[in-house]
Amino acid sequence: MSVSVQEDDFDVGAEMAAMSAGRQDIGALVSFTGLVREMAGGPELVLEHYPGMTEKALGDIEREARARWDLQDCRIIHRYGPLAAGARIVLVLTASPHRQAAFEAAEFIMDFLKSRAPFWKKEAGGSWVDARESDEAALDRWK
Repeated sequence: MSVSVQEDDFDVGAEMAAMSAGRQDIGALVSFTGLVREMAGGPELVLEHYPGMTEKALGDIEREARARWDLQDCRIIHRYGPLAAGARIVLVLTASPHRQAAFEAAEFIMDFLKSRAPFWKKEAGGSWVDARESDEAALDRWK
């Protein structure tokens, strides 16, 4: 399992290089980087989580993706704390012998991170961000 929940920023290129270094069994490496967009309450978002519980939930999501697709490797990094608009918030990397599995697994992981990962988001102005119906609806296709 390769899951990190951290305050510190991450280097997408370094994470991709580390995943593929010395590997000849990987035919596709898919990356998704989520960024904080400016919200109505201001240019900052604060993410809170429960340590231990969050890592377990992300690990469960990763294990489900590995069970569904032929993945050589997988990496999930999710940040917490105060994050300014434009900051990197999440990274999902999936590596597979074939591109379709890598793309689908990355999309699956992101759909579940958006709806099932135990993070609570608050705009800088103090308003909690509610879950979006579209995020919940995205989970239906994975049933």
